[in-house]
Amino acid sequence: MATNRVFRSQRLGWLEGIRIFGVVSLLLYHAQLLFTGYAYTPQPTGLLDNLQRLVAPVEAFPDRGLLFHFLSIPPWFGFQFIDVFVLISGFSFVLSQQGRALKVADFLKLRMLRILFPFWTVAWLSCPILWAIGVATQTDTPGAWQLFHGIAFPLIFDYSGEALRSISETWGFMPLILSFALISPLLWYLLQRWGTTNLLLVCTFLTVGYRYLIIYQFDASPTYVLMEGSRNWQPFLLFFSQLSTFALGMVVAHLYCKGKGPIFWQAKRAFLMGISIYLVGFVCQFYRWGWVVADLLLPVGIFLCCLVIFRTIAHQSSLEFLLIGLGTHSYSYFLISSLVVDSVIKLVVQNNAPLYVLLLPVMIIGTLIFAVLADYCTPGVQRLLSGLLNDMDYVLMRVPVIRRRAWVPQVGDEVIYHGEVGWTVLKVEVLLDEREFLLCQLGNGQRSLWVNEDDLEPAGNAYHKREANKDSAFF
Repeated sequence: MATNRVFRSQRLGWLEGIRIFGVVSLLLYHAQLLFTGYAYTPQPTGLLDNLQRLVAPVEAFPDRGLLFHFLSIPPWFGFQFIDVFVLISGFSFVLSQQGRALKVADFLKLRMLRILFPFWTVAWLSCPILWAIGVATQTDTPGAWQLFHGIAFPLIFDYSGEALRSISETWGFMPLILSFALISPLLWYLLQRWGTTNLLLVCTFLTVGYRYLIIYQFDASPTYVLMEGSRNWQPFLLFFSQLSTFALGMVVAHLYCKGKGPIFWQAKRAFLMGISIYLVGFVCQFYRWGWVVADLLLPVGIFLCCLVIFRTIAHQSSLEFLLIGLGTHSYSYFLISSLVVDSVIKLVVQNNAPLYVLLLPVMIIGTLIFAVLADYCTPGVQRLLSGLLNDMDYVLMRVPVIRRRAWVPQVGDEVIYHGEVGWTVLKVEVLLDEREFLLCQLGNGQRSLWVNEDDLEPAGNAYHKREANKDSAFF
């Protein structure tokens, strides 16, 4: 059992490579979209018409050369990685559950904290800065309600993400992220009860049926299709529209844990299959009928192609270490990227094409730096908020609670955190009273976090060995 838990804590280099590549692609997509004033978005007018539409914004910079024209085309389709992240989320969820029983309450608590604390760190630090920049430069900034909505999310919850999207384009997907976290225990239960084939068939039926309904009955369009006079894209943010993609990620991970499935395909087979599926999905996105299945096909094709590329890169141990290090910050990168792009293009680049090309690498690297800083600050934010809540509870509590501990965590102890081994206590702090509440800083060699002592249990015989040493001191 311990071996399985250690396996779960390890990150896959190729998977982290897809994550970081995906968030960079989204940054480039948003940057190009904003700089050109939304010069091109896919329309349901057919493949040929869209290719002609695509040439126009590229030719707007005739002095940039052929290479610039060629490199300008892929960012227009960077939005496709949103669906890839949904697939990866299903894949990662199943990997995290291998070898242990799913305790729904513990899972949801831990998952919500992993989603919300990085978001709160970014929101609480960036919203005051955005407001100050707007006042200093006299530029348009999100209103007070939108900023408050971002700071208070999810206490103030808008499933469409409209208020969050007004602050940052990527924040609009936070309700969708939370939705998949909430339904994943149910899907895990159904996976065990129904099997992979039945689960995938049911989820695909629900997704296709739902997408057909919202397209032809609700007159909705995908979030990346900005049609004149229409903003009816909210139905596509409901988890039903991507349920089959998440379930497919779960199925692939389930097969992977058994040593089977597309993860073990030969590179040539996986790449050819990925290219074929992607091309079909690519054509479908330019037709109204194709919207029903386009977002189901595109992430599969992209995932298979990226799997081949980043699995090859990860064969080098040094590059695998780099991919894992970068992928660790991909979530914060996703949250910050739109903020950086908006500020740089609106305040610095404006309509200057040479400056835009020059600052693209700066935006990519700068966002990574901010993401690392945000991840560094997140444990402190978690610690501060937990301390404030416990302090308030202690002050308002009518009858003090005297705690009797069977085990007291100490620096250097190896502990189990929510069933996962490999954690070591780095620091222990007493809040209010030594008999009331202990806050422990943990580390596993890749990241550190502050947690409540109640979430820990001693690993192995550490506790018993310490008690034996105490007893021997009396002799």
